[in-house]
Amino acid sequence: MACCDGPPSEPPQRLARHLNMLLAGERLEKRRALDVLLAEAQNERTTEEEVRTLLRPALAALDSPTEACRSRSLRLLSVLLDRLPRSQDDLPLLVPTLSRRLSPLKPVEPAEELRLELMRLLSRLVALRGPDLGPYVGDFVTALSRCMLDPFAEVKKEACRCATNLANTIPEHFHLQAESLLLPLLHMFTHQHSRVRSAAVLCIGQVVLHSSGKTLDDVFTHLAQRLFDDAPLVRQAVTDVVSLWLLILRDRYSYFHKLVPLLLSSLSDEMPDIKQSAAEYWNKIGLQWQKENEEDLKDKLEFSSPPPRLCPAVERPCLGCRELVQRNLYRLLPAVGHDIGDWVVGTRIKAAELLRLLLLHAEDYSTQHMQILVTILHRACSDDESTVVINGILSAELIGTFVNPEVFLKLMLVSIQQSPSPSSLMVLSAAVRGSSAELLHPFLPRILDTLVDPDVAQATAKDEYHRQLVVFVKAVLGICGDACRDISLQLHKILLCSRALCPNDNVQNEVQSLTEELSHALELPDEQELFRQHLPELLVWSASNHHDWTSHNTELLLFKTAMLLAGPMLDEVLPVAIPIFRDCLQTKNEPELRLKVLTLLSELFIHAGEIASSQSYLSEYFEVVVRDMILPNLVWHAGRTSAALRSTAISSLWALLNGCQLNLQQAMALSNELLPQLISMLEEDPRMTRLLTCRSLKSLLILCGPKLEPDTLNTVYPDVLKRLDDSVKDVRLAAAQVLNTWFSCLGNNYDTQCYKAHLEFLYSHMLVYLDDPDAETQQAVLDALCAGGVLLPDLLRKEVEAVQHKHRTKHYCQLLLEHVQGKASAGCDHTS
Repeated sequence: MACCDGPPSEPPQRLARHLNMLLAGERLEKRRALDVLLAEAQNERTTEEEVRTLLRPALAALDSPTEACRSRSLRLLSVLLDRLPRSQDDLPLLVPTLSRRLSPLKPVEPAEELRLELMRLLSRLVALRGPDLGPYVGDFVTALSRCMLDPFAEVKKEACRCATNLANTIPEHFHLQAESLLLPLLHMFTHQHSRVRSAAVLCIGQVVLHSSGKTLDDVFTHLAQRLFDDAPLVRQAVTDVVSLWLLILRDRYSYFHKLVPLLLSSLSDEMPDIKQSAAEYWNKIGLQWQKENEEDLKDKLEFSSPPPRLCPAVERPCLGCRELVQRNLYRLLPAVGHDIGDWVVGTRIKAAELLRLLLLHAEDYSTQHMQILVTILHRACSDDESTVVINGILSAELIGTFVNPEVFLKLMLVSIQQSPSPSSLMVLSAAVRGSSAELLHPFLPRILDTLVDPDVAQATAKDEYHRQLVVFVKAVLGICGDACRDISLQLHKILLCSRALCPNDNVQNEVQSLTEELSHALELPDEQELFRQHLPELLVWSASNHHDWTSHNTELLLFKTAMLLAGPMLDEVLPVAIPIFRDCLQTKNEPELRLKVLTLLSELFIHAGEIASSQSYLSEYFEVVVRDMILPNLVWHAGRTSAALRSTAISSLWALLNGCQLNLQQAMALSNELLPQLISMLEEDPRMTRLLTCRSLKSLLILCGPKLEPDTLNTVYPDVLKRLDDSVKDVRLAAAQVLNTWFSCLGNNYDTQCYKAHLEFLYSHMLVYLDDPDAETQQAVLDALCAGGVLLPDLLRKEVEAVQHKHRTKHYCQLLLEHVQGKASAGCDHTS
């Protein structure tokens, strides 16, 4: 150091002129002088003393305003650095001058190529004179901090390489200034070039490693963000740096809970090379930790526990890796739970993947953390991102594999009871899939009792909720197989809920498939046999509170679905179903409820008409159904709801009259009550009500008309006759058919002479409707008159002749006259 403070050595005579030109010449002369000096420096015959005399002029030339001179000066300095012997005498000149050119305190080098050359010169200086640079660490750090913020990417990368070499060369001095580089390096983390970001990550790894150790807290969050980098090069750099810290950082035991999640996240990277590298690093770290704590792990090493029987088909981590995770799990899980609810999708995905890896390492140690684990899993499975949900399901399966069902069911079932949701069902289904049949079997009745509860199974009609109910049934069938006989009814109840409440086609197809699978598991030939076995219990269960039903009760949908599924077994469930129908159709109940029940009753009667066995069996309940269920709901009340109720009731009556094998005695028993009510309903406003009333009258007359008293029959036709003037074609046709049937009911006990006035009234009014604008109605009226003309043909002929000239459709009148004359001739022949 002393010699550098004295006067410089005298340059040789052959170089003096060029040195003078370098100091005081013009630009062109300076460039020529630098070229000569560069040639002299490269000349092997130039002595070390002569080379040393060139150092000061070369450094002075760095301040030249000409870029060409500064460039030649840097090349000269590079040659001089190689020629000069290793000595500390030239460092007081060299380091401060180079650092000043890169320092922000003075005007910096404007040319980015020359700044890069300056940075490379500093790197060469570190490589050649590294151990001697301890006193100049401050100058280096100042220059490096400036270059790390340089706009030129190559300067940034060179600065990172130089800082790394400096930290490794003089660590005993570097740690005093290391923290000054953190902010510039962190600023580089967001650079647009991936190679710059990668260089910054690798450099900050060395800076933290050779710093006081407390700096890791400042860089941890920024480093974790680089795991989401799009460039695999940057993610690989993060993996390398974190692994290095876990292996050789002095205070690594204090930071395991922060560093381990970063390395485990790399195990699920999308790039195979990064995954492989992270796996190798992780195994090496686990073995090192295992060796360092051999005394504590002595028993576990000598008596190692076998892997769980249902462990996933992956290589089991070594004991050191498992212990590292288990001892830090209480710190890791709250952070995972926080990140899995983050608004950034990438953060949630990484947290879900990390959770799966943590559980894979924790194994049965996760039992003591089940409270927070269940909460995290519910949050993961309710996420909108499918990757998060998939990892949440895989994590829940690991819970089922490693944790005793008695433990996780206590928390999961309580969660489902308190707040049933698709996510809670998803977690339970996954845990069931991961568990074993032997361990799970004693708890299945308890699980199914919880799910069958109306507050759970009927909590909502949303597609996703019932999709998860179906997934749970599938999981149970997959676990139990043929051993599900004891719980088959409860499984069938769950499937019935999804079939009744969820209209989604995919869910319905899954329900159908699982119903068939359940019947096969019970060794039943088909689905019908399964229903035959469970249907009475299903009806009683679904209608257990039918006295309190309203139109909005979900149990009504269950009951409806079960009844419609009865099919050929309707006769077997009627003893159970009829009392329920009767209670629901009492007039004290709300009209909307009765409307829905009557609609169901109508559908059942229509289906029963297609099955012979059901027809005969249903006829036994004819009187109860009509008197206690249908007739009370045919009574007129104001309002649209009541009108709809009467329309549905008459529909049920019509379906019953056509779908049952009724005998004369059953029809006669109710005719006196039915006929007045049906006649009054011919004036209803709804078109369908009038139409079905006409059809019901026709069916009733066919059953018991010939046995009715003439006076009773005479009360029927006046209101039916009015329907021939109805505005609806179908109603007019039905009314004409009723009159046709009415005529056929007039037997020998009907005195045509005594009731001649009724027939005359009928003939005269029906002839009017031969002029109906619809041809079908004209034909139906003609057929009815032909049927009625048999009774008093002369009277009908007289009526026809009296009005024949008035009719537009004389053709029909002519046909009617021919028919009447034929009947009259046949009557005379018979009299003769």
